[in-house]
Amino acid sequence: MTKQKTILRALAGETLPTPPIWMMRQAGRYLPEYRATRAQAGDFLKLCYNPDLAAEVTLQPIRRYGFDAAILFADILLLPQALGADLWFVTGEGPRLSTITTPNELAALKGVDDIQEHLAPIYETVRILRQELPDETTLIGFAGAPWTVATYMIAGRGTPDQGPAHALMRADVATFEGLLNLITKATIEYLSAQIDAGAEVVKLFDSWAGSLKGDAFDKYALAPAREIITALKARHPDTPIIAFPREAGDRYVGFAKATGADCVALDNSVSATWAAKNVQVDGCVQGNLASRHMVTGGQELVDETRAIVDAFAGGPHIFNLGHGITPDADPENVALMIETVRAGG
Repeated sequence: MTKQKTILRALAGETLPTPPIWMMRQAGRYLPEYRATRAQAGDFLKLCYNPDLAAEVTLQPIRRYGFDAAILFADILLLPQALGADLWFVTGEGPRLSTITTPNELAALKGVDDIQEHLAPIYETVRILRQELPDETTLIGFAGAPWTVATYMIAGRGTPDQGPAHALMRADVATFEGLLNLITKATIEYLSAQIDAGAEVVKLFDSWAGSLKGDAFDKYALAPAREIITALKARHPDTPIIAFPREAGDRYVGFAKATGADCVALDNSVSATWAAKNVQVDGCVQGNLASRHMVTGGQELVDETRAIVDAFAGGPHIFNLGHGITPDADPENVALMIETVRAGG
């Protein structure tokens, strides 16, 4: 059965007449059924750690739209919390964490061997999903990439330029690299456990990779991705891995070969035509419709969707957005996008 799943076929390098489709953050606040389930849970973190409810919101967009894949409902900051960082969410503002900026704060974090009990509810969600998803739907697990996770742990929140992480990198490289190394080792264990629980594909989200330039990109985006992927491939050689070094620009070129990723996800700051010539030549690509089209809709959505499908038609492609869908998106626009992709461009 799994060999027939379209996502897995594309990740194996097959060029399909119609690209499979899923959407980053497809379970989320743009859906009324999600908002109802979140209210039932009480708050965001309680929803993440309730396997039955987390599975429910993962399944909601599959029931509504019939996406080719479901992505585990969780958050990239659950791993820092498992490592011992305090984590809470401020309504209307987003996540907050206790900061890690000194050797003593780094030393106070838990070891890699001590995270799994905290993360057990996430693995239970994966097991539930493997039982309840339709046979044709691929289950994707995920984690944040070390650099992106580190930016939150160092700043205690999201920042527009990842300035605090860059500052620590310059001021105390030993603490910075120690934190990155800890996150890297923990991410290997976290994703491996997701695969053991039933994830068929895993994705590594490096949402802030674009703020790393030159050698820093190689050391802190590419090298950790390669370490994680190499370790996972040694344990789970048949599990495909998608890497998303968002806003990497020219550094998308060769990223799959350099890291061992089976697919590179693309943001919408690069054109599909450019990516087909420079990135898809190495294998499967995922992307890359601008998220704003899920808000604005109309003929522009249709035209841009068709253009992306056409640009990537010569190789393996998974249709997706260039970043996550936003809470102000119209669910009807999602339906229009899917209809346009499946109509053949």
